[in-house]
Amino acid sequence: MGVTYALALILPIVTTFFLAFGVLEDSGYLPRLAALSNRLFQRMGLNGKAVLPMVLGLGCVTMATLTTRVLETKRERLLVILLLALAVPCSAQLGVVMGILAGVSFSAMLIWSGVVAIVLLAIGWLAARLMPGERMKLLVELPPMRWPVLSNVILKTLARIEWYLKEVIPLFLLGTAILFILDRTGILNQIIKLGEPLVSGWLGLPPEASAAFLVGFLRRDFGATGLFVMQSEGLLSPIQIVVAMVTITLFVPCLASVLMIAKERSWKTAICMVALITPLAFIVGGLLFRLLSTVGWGI
Repeated sequence: MGVTYALALILPIVTTFFLAFGVLEDSGYLPRLAALSNRLFQRMGLNGKAVLPMVLGLGCVTMATLTTRVLETKRERLLVILLLALAVPCSAQLGVVMGILAGVSFSAMLIWSGVVAIVLLAIGWLAARLMPGERMKLLVELPPMRWPVLSNVILKTLARIEWYLKEVIPLFLLGTAILFILDRTGILNQIIKLGEPLVSGWLGLPPEASAAFLVGFLRRDFGATGLFVMQSEGLLSPIQIVVAMVTITLFVPCLASVLMIAKERSWKTAICMVALITPLAFIVGGLLFRLLSTVGWGI
């Protein structure tokens, strides 16, 4: 299962993103994107430079956490790391989520993206006012725009694919091995029962979804793929799919991202972020389930 997920489902999605990101990078457009998005990030107490790690986070939140070093102040770096950990899905997770929601409806896609965007902006706005310090002015050099060089894009894409094969596939195999051991020893069933009041009672999802959230801590996309399998087996209704996608997107970042946060900031910061993000994801998911159920939204 780990090899199938990593190579057949996730690798094509990641490769497509790496190609697109390489084109943007080689064309000189990313610095311009920082200037264009400066006004938006000002509302969250940041400047347009924050868009660089945020966009990179759509590829890999772990790498994006490392690139927050380009920001000038400790306050800005901490705020961007929080937003990356909370509401920026990596390319693999984003591709799986898009694939699942595309099988439901366009309105399901709009609900998912709208809720995630609202949470991102609301938490960013609130955190910017709670964290001490001032926002730095945007100062960025704009290189000339040019046509991307095909050889450069290919080399960058191959380098990132090599990183994916070396770093991610072992985590997929580790995740499936842990899941296999938990299943054979009966511990998985106990975890599912413990999570049933939260997953079934609050989120309105089948009890089996507990396993997806469990392995989602190892890899975000791995948890989303588990929900994808549940959808393909007909275990999730359209409303349940939207609620599950919102919750897994806002769920705690993967283990590698938590380790990177601890390395860049501290273990105290990493633990505090996990303690904040986990209940927030379930609160938003539960409220969304009740809203969609009450309104009877035709997803």
